[in-house]
Amino acid sequence: MVAGLSLPRIMRIGRGAAAELGDVLQELGLSRPLVVTDAFLVASGAAERLTATLTGAGLHPRVFADTVPDPTTDSLVPGIAALHEHAADSVIGFGGGSPMDSAKALALLGVQGGRMSDYKAPRVNHGPALPVIAVPTTAGSGSEATRFTVITDSATDEKMLCPGPAFLPIAAVVDVELTMSMPPRLTADTGIDALTHAVEAYVSRRANPFSDGLALTAIATIGRHLRRAYANGADAEAREAMMLAATQAGIAFSNSSVALVHGMSRPIGAHFHVAHGLSNAMLFPAVTAFSVHAAPARYADCARALGAATAADPDATAADKLVDALRTLCHDLHVPTPRGYGIPQDTWTRLTPLMATQALASGSPANNPAVPTAAQIEDLYAGIYA
Repeated sequence: MVAGLSLPRIMRIGRGAAAELGDVLQELGLSRPLVVTDAFLVASGAAERLTATLTGAGLHPRVFADTVPDPTTDSLVPGIAALHEHAADSVIGFGGGSPMDSAKALALLGVQGGRMSDYKAPRVNHGPALPVIAVPTTAGSGSEATRFTVITDSATDEKMLCPGPAFLPIAAVVDVELTMSMPPRLTADTGIDALTHAVEAYVSRRANPFSDGLALTAIATIGRHLRRAYANGADAEAREAMMLAATQAGIAFSNSSVALVHGMSRPIGAHFHVAHGLSNAMLFPAVTAFSVHAAPARYADCARALGAATAADPDATAADKLVDALRTLCHDLHVPTPRGYGIPQDTWTRLTPLMATQALASGSPANNPAVPTAAQIEDLYAGIYA
């Protein structure tokens, strides 16, 4: 099997890396970036500090801060206007997964035009697009190193997966200092998101030796450090480990794929405005329990990397221990059920068939070790509600 691999051309990883952002743009011959971020990072002063780094390097940035959680096609419209008004030659995604997804979408639409629905899976997008430089402020999405963006269609509430090299950042600047102020809930949700990326990359039908090594390393790192980062946000060692693991998991799934958890989580986010990492967490134990019989050896490897099983455990036992460990992790990190989150049961039940259809249409469930039917997806949605 030949694996097609893709990574950012430039990666700066480590404490203080954000201070080198101007140097990265200069290396690339870029001078007029649109910094795509959110209102919180503007209010906190983080966006101003970042742009000061750019202007200090002789560059000419402009900030667009009107991104929204789980970006929509409507939310991209003012961004396109800002991109053209600034005559931007590049886009910097500064923030969590939503600003980075927005930046990737704007970089493509700014060159090619059209509607975001023109670029959703199964279409693979090769460009052209403006160069994207990703600067994450959370340890979870891995979007700084992936060739995907996810945008919700404002007209239909479909959360569209849009794949292809056009969405791969040309550079990623990964600085743990940008994550130190993350609150516990965000730490938990983004950390479980990264763990989901790593596990799904490893058990995916499209896994390969390159993605395998990164996925197992990320799983082991998250197993040792996520609870620590959740319990004490000032634990710099745990924060740095989680930041690196999130990027490794992002590279892993970008060069393998995600699977059923992600296919089912996107509709939850689109219809109920649940944060992506949290919707993954709601699903992760149940979907893993559904899937382990189809790839016990692969899930057993994940369990051993996570520290939930040992080499002495038979594969089937180790795989079951992974399910138990995920349930315990979600309990320890206070992950709510959809009911606990406040989603009305009648609405959940009414939308379940549509969510199942949308999950299958994304293509991600086809990468799962056990490929589900629509009816099985509906059963899984029903099972996690309570």
